[in-house]
Amino acid sequence: MNKFNISSILVALGLALSGSAIAQNISKDEHEAAEKQVAAEYKSDKAQCESLTGNAGDICMAQAKGKEKVAKAELEAKFKPSKEAAYKVSVAKAEANYEVSKEKCDDIAGNEKDVCEKAAKAILEQAKAEAKAKQHH
Repeated sequence: MNKFNISSILVALGLALSGSAIAQNISKDEHEAAEKQVAAEYKSDKAQCESLTGNAGDICMAQAKGKEKVAKAELEAKFKPSKEAAYKVSVAKAEANYEVSKEKCDDIAGNEKDVCEKAAKAILEQAKAEAKAKQHH
């Protein structure tokens, strides 16, 4: 796999996890219902991953866990909107992206794997720095 493909994987993951607008306040009942929905979706996603073997299963689980963490952070941001909640959403997305990227790097061998992992870590750190900067503005 060449550097273009590694970059393509990382950019695609970043775009896939990057945006969904956070709505304003939701009621306590809506919050509880949404929590149950997030849990049910995670359980379903996890069950689908169990049918996969090897690194494909690991990638699937990283995606499922990331989706759940982002959904929980977004839900909290809807329930109690604040700059801190928005920051947590951004960090959850960055960390989810990183975990999936790391798993995808496992499909690569040698020096290219190291480059892939370092690129994933750099993207994580950059995303966290950008989230922190937005939090203070």
